[in-house]
Amino acid sequence: MPNPETTNETLPSAWEPSAHEDEIYRRWQEAGLFTADPASEKPKFSIVVPPPNVTGNLHVGHAMEHAVMDAICRRKRMQGYEVLYLPGFDHASIATQAAIESQLAAEGTSRHELGREAFLERAFAWKEEVRGNISGQMRRLGDSVDWSRERFTMDDGLVKAVRTVFKQLFDAGLVYQAERLVNWSPKQRTAISDAEVVHKEVDGELVSLRYGSLKDDEPHIVVATTRVETMLGDVAVAVHPDDERYRRLVGTTLPHPLVGRELRIVADTHVDPEFGTGAVKITPAHDPNDFELAQRHGLAMLTVMDEDGKIAGTGTRFDGMDRFEARKAVRLELAEQGRVVAEVRPYKHSVGHSERGGEPVEPRLSLQWFLKVESLAKAAGEQVRSELMPIAPEGLAARWFDWTDNMRDWCVSRQLWWGHRIPVWYGPAGEVRCFGHDEEIPEGWTQEHDVLDTWFSSGLWAFATLGWPERTPELEAFYPVSVLVTGYDILFFWAVRMAMFGGWVAQEGLAQAPFRELWFHGLVRDEKGQKMSKSKGNVINPLDWLDRFGADATRFALLRGVAPGTDVPMGESNAIAARNFVTKLFNATRFALISGAAEGFGASLDENSLTDADRWILGRLEEVRAEADSAFETGEFAKASHALYQFTWDEFCDWYLELAKLQLPERPDSTRAVLARVLDVLLRLLHPSMPFVTEVLWQALAGGETLVSASWPAPLGHQADPAALARVTGAQTLITDIRRFRSEQGLPPGQRIPAALDGLAEAGLADWAEQIRAFARVGVPEEGFNQTAAVESALGSGVVVVRFDLSGTVDKDALRKRLEKDIATQQKELDGTAVKLGDESFLAKAPEPVVAKIRARNETAKAEIERLEAKLEELR
Repeated sequence: MPNPETTNETLPSAWEPSAHEDEIYRRWQEAGLFTADPASEKPKFSIVVPPPNVTGNLHVGHAMEHAVMDAICRRKRMQGYEVLYLPGFDHASIATQAAIESQLAAEGTSRHELGREAFLERAFAWKEEVRGNISGQMRRLGDSVDWSRERFTMDDGLVKAVRTVFKQLFDAGLVYQAERLVNWSPKQRTAISDAEVVHKEVDGELVSLRYGSLKDDEPHIVVATTRVETMLGDVAVAVHPDDERYRRLVGTTLPHPLVGRELRIVADTHVDPEFGTGAVKITPAHDPNDFELAQRHGLAMLTVMDEDGKIAGTGTRFDGMDRFEARKAVRLELAEQGRVVAEVRPYKHSVGHSERGGEPVEPRLSLQWFLKVESLAKAAGEQVRSELMPIAPEGLAARWFDWTDNMRDWCVSRQLWWGHRIPVWYGPAGEVRCFGHDEEIPEGWTQEHDVLDTWFSSGLWAFATLGWPERTPELEAFYPVSVLVTGYDILFFWAVRMAMFGGWVAQEGLAQAPFRELWFHGLVRDEKGQKMSKSKGNVINPLDWLDRFGADATRFALLRGVAPGTDVPMGESNAIAARNFVTKLFNATRFALISGAAEGFGASLDENSLTDADRWILGRLEEVRAEADSAFETGEFAKASHALYQFTWDEFCDWYLELAKLQLPERPDSTRAVLARVLDVLLRLLHPSMPFVTEVLWQALAGGETLVSASWPAPLGHQADPAALARVTGAQTLITDIRRFRSEQGLPPGQRIPAALDGLAEAGLADWAEQIRAFARVGVPEEGFNQTAAVESALGSGVVVVRFDLSGTVDKDALRKRLEKDIATQQKELDGTAVKLGDESFLAKAPEPVVAKIRARNETAKAEIERLEAKLEELR
C-alpha cells in the first residue's frame, strides 16, 4: 500500500495526530485490510461489536471497550488469522423513543398527533444521523471493523431472524400472553424488565391507618404503608395464621373507608407477625407480593392507576390525580376520618426506578406477552458450567448461575412504537396466530400493537449478524463467535440472553454456545474510583480526548487500566501521560531513523560485533516480548501496556539510545542493526494499542509496507547474557548514584565536574569508563584536583568510589534553601496521603489499586524526608 508521507526523508519533525489519522484510516479501508474473507484458508477469528445505542455519541466506556476489541483483532490479524470484526448498532427501543418524544414535545407536538407511520419515519431518520456520528467516532478511534458487513438490529436481516425465532418459540408453546404484574414506567407508558429497574434509597413517609371501627372494642385492624394511595385498590388484609391477635377476625370482612367494598381478612404464612402490627394491606394489582398472595386466596385484582400513573377507576374524587398528588390527598382524607392512628414519620426505603426514564416504577397489573425461560436459561447455565463457553474472570460464573438458575419468565412486550413489532395477528373471529417472515397475512387480520423488548433482537446478535437463518458463508466460517467482549454490568441484559438464544438455535445444527469465550471488563471510573456522573462533573468525554491527545494516546491511556472484570480508574493525567509516551516513541524512532536505522532493517546480527549494551537490550527485548505476548493472550492489557511502556521509556529511550549515540561513530553497522531490530519488534508489539503512530513509524523503518498485515513477533532467539546484564546494570547503578549526588548538590545538569572513578576494574566496568563519564557528566581529574566530596556505589561485584572536586561549584546557602523547600514539599505529600489513609470511609470504598498507590506515595514521602534531612544536617 503506497504511503508517500512516511519515508525516512519526509517523516515529520513532530507527531500531530490530526494531520495523519484520518488519511491513514482511509488508506487502510480502501486497501480492504479489514474486510474478512470467509473462504480464506487461514484460521478464523471473530468478534461482534456490542451494538451501541443510536441515542448519541460514544461514551468513555464504549471507547475503552472498542480499544480492547480492536487491540485483540489487530493482534490476531498479525498472528495470521482471518479476522471478522463486525460492527453494528442497536435501535434501543425505550431510549430512542424517549429522545424523539422529547424533541416532539419541544416542537409542541407528540407521537400520537404524528401517527405511528410518520413517527417511525422520523425514528429511522434519527437512526441514520446518529449511526453516522457513531461510525465516524469509531473510525477516529481506529476501529478496524469490516464496514462492508455493518448491521442494525432492525435491518431486513435482523427482522427476518427475529420473526423466525419468535415463531419457533411461539409454535413450541414457549410464548404466551397473560395478565401479570409488571414493572411499569409511567413516563414511557410501557412495561420494563426487572433488569431495567435501578433501586435507590429515597426519603418517604410511613403511614399507619386503621381499617374497621374507630372504637377499640369493635373489630378493626391497623396496617402501615409507604404508598398510601394504593389503598384505593386494597381488597384484603392479611395476617399470620398463628397470630392470636387476629385469629377471630380471619374469614370476616371490614368495610373499605373510601370505596364501597368489603375487605376480606385472610391468613397467610407470608406475613411476618413480628413486623409492625403483624397485619398487611393487600393490593394485588400494584404489589408483587400481594399479587402472589391474591392468587393463593382467589382475591380480586383491581387496577387503580392508568398508564400515566394517575388514579383511575375508583369512583372517588381522587380519580385523575397523579399518584404522588393522590398520596397526600388520600392521607389527609384518612386523617380527617381519624384513621391515621400514629404520627406520620419519615421513612427511608429502597424504591425501584426506571433506568431510562429515571422515575419510580409502578408495579401494575397488565396484559403482556411472556417467554417461558426455564429450559432456555438452563441451557445457558450449562454452556458455562461445562466450560463449553468459559467465562473470564472466573468469579463472574457465580453471578451467571444466579441469573440462569433463578430466572423468571421474561416479559417481552413493550408498549412502544419503535422496535420489532410482535409478529402476532388477530383474526376477525378472535383468532390469534403468529406468522413467519415469509407467510402471507390474511386480509382482515390486525397485528399486535406492542413491540418486543430491545434485548430480544439483541439476543440474536451473535448469529443473526452472520446471516442466520440462512446458512451463509459467514455463519459457516465465523460461528460460534470467538469471544464476547463486554461489560459485567450487562451480563444479564445481553450475555445471558444471547446464550439462551444460542442454545435454542443449536437445535438446527449450529454450535451449542454462541461464543467460544466470554470476557467481561469493568467500568471506567474517575481517578478516585468513583462512578462517573454529570452531577459530579467527573465524566470523561472521549471525543474531547481524541481532539486534544489523538487516538493512540486515548487508546493507550484506557488500555493501561484494563484487566478482566476490574474497574478502571481514569483521569486526564492518564491521557497526558499516554500522549507523552506517544511523543517519546515518535522522537526516539525519528532519531534512530536519522541515525540510519532503516539501513539496518532486516540485517543479520553478528554476535561477535555486539557490545554489552547491544546484548543487554536484545535480551530485555525478548523478555518483554514474551511478557507482553502472554499478557495480551489472557486479556491483561494493563500488564502488557506497563511492560511495553517501561521498556520503551526507561530502557530503550533513556539508556540504549544514549549508549547508541556513543557507539555509532565506531560501530555504525551493528548499532543500526540493533536499533532496527528493537524498533521493528517494539512497533509491532505496540501496534494493537497505538495503531496510527506505529503505522507511520514502521513504514518509515521497513520501507512502505503496512503494519496491519505484518507478522506478530515470534520468539527472537536473543537469550539474556548474564555477564553483559551485570555490567550494564552496574553501570546504570553507578550513573544513577552520581546523578543523584549532583542533584542533591544543586549542580547544573550540563556542568561537567572533575571526578576520579576508583574501583571500575574490580567491579567489572573497566571498559565502561567513557560511557559512565558521558552519562554522568563528569570529567577526568586534572592537575590540581582537590577532592571535596565522594560517593560510594555498591555494585554486585565490588564498590566503586567516585571522588569529586567541587571547589567553587556548590552554593551552600542556595543548596540549604533548596533542601528545605524539598522537605516542605515532601511533608505536604506525607500529610495529604496520611489524611486519606486515616479515612475509614475512603478505604472502604476505594479500589485496592488506588489505596495501594496512596500507601506507596506515603512511604516514599517518609523515605525522602529522612534522606533530605540527613543531607541538610551535613551542611550544618
